[in-house]
Amino acid sequence: MQTGLTAGDRKLLLGAAAVGLALVVGTVAVGGDVDQPVQETPSSYSNGPGGARAAFLWLKDLGYRVEHWEESPAALAQANRGSLLIIAAPTVPPTPAERRAIVQFVQQGGDLLFCGASLNEFFRDAQVSNQMYGASEQDFHAAFPSALARGAELIRMQPEAFWGKLSPAQIAIYGGGDTIAAVLWRLGAGRIIWWAGATPLTNRGIREGGNANFFLNTVASSAQGSRRIYWDEYFHGERGSLWTYFAHTPLVWGAAQICIAFLFLLFAFGRRSGPIAVPAELSRLSPLEFVETMGGLYERAGARSVAVGIPYRHLRLELARRLALSTDTPDAELAGAAANRLGLNSGIAQTLAAASAAENDGAAPKRALAIVQQLALAQAELENPRSRVTEKN
Repeated sequence: MQTGLTAGDRKLLLGAAAVGLALVVGTVAVGGDVDQPVQETPSSYSNGPGGARAAFLWLKDLGYRVEHWEESPAALAQANRGSLLIIAAPTVPPTPAERRAIVQFVQQGGDLLFCGASLNEFFRDAQVSNQMYGASEQDFHAAFPSALARGAELIRMQPEAFWGKLSPAQIAIYGGGDTIAAVLWRLGAGRIIWWAGATPLTNRGIREGGNANFFLNTVASSAQGSRRIYWDEYFHGERGSLWTYFAHTPLVWGAAQICIAFLFLLFAFGRRSGPIAVPAELSRLSPLEFVETMGGLYERAGARSVAVGIPYRHLRLELARRLALSTDTPDAELAGAAANRLGLNSGIAQTLAAASAAENDGAAPKRALAIVQQLALAQAELENPRSRVTEKN
């Protein structure tokens, strides 16, 4: 009984260890930076401290026509002029087509409330600084009296970034200098209201300072009549697809690891339990291989005379043996005797003469091949008397 591990078993175990190590390294690499703080998405569906369900329901209670928006921005082309789109800290970047749709929505008279550091992914001209991780909540004063700052001279916000240089179409609402935390940007017939963070509309932050008034001022400012409010969840991954939901969870990587482990087990089981097949061994003594080898040698050596001479001499020896003549008998005499006594056709004389000339003086490749073929036919006619009888009949 065999004990211990065979060489194949050791290779299998080493392969399993390598696959396991690769999975661990991949999980750590994809897992992200552990030092980066994890912030809750300000979704209108979330009841957590960082969610925004309270603000959404508050707008409904106040009579605003607010709704969850889970469709592509391309559908906003049918939105009424003056409608408001809220994109709070998006987690999914837009495609070029989605970016163009949002720009068109604003330019045609829509308002956009955007929270977070990724505004430049939606609007290339946005002068938003690099994202700051781990920033604490700060108090920001209104830059000057305005409709957006009415009743909210001081707001409290956890900034993700600050605005850089202002253009003539942009006005700082809160903060100043290098710490601009809210900006009003006029673009075409519409406006973009940018917040450095989503704190004023979150379940926890809406109760602090003047955040509630600031949020309502943003929603209601310059609204003509009862405008529609679209609270975006599309860029939070809520796209009506089960795969889209799971794509943002560790379940995808877990399923990938399970599939790899299953394939490895299937390979190991098949290796142990599969049918044993002995590989076929080709004979090195195959006649065709011998012919090809000899032909290659003749070709490389340019020995066309040898290729003609061997079958020529073999045919002469066979004729001399059957006719009981000397091996030095001339070709013409051998051919005549073969025609009279063995019944060979008269063309044997021409074949022997051509072969003798090719052996002594050489011949072109095509000519040498034709002579060898004629010698082979003569040899076959000599060894098969029935062919001669059939030919005569």
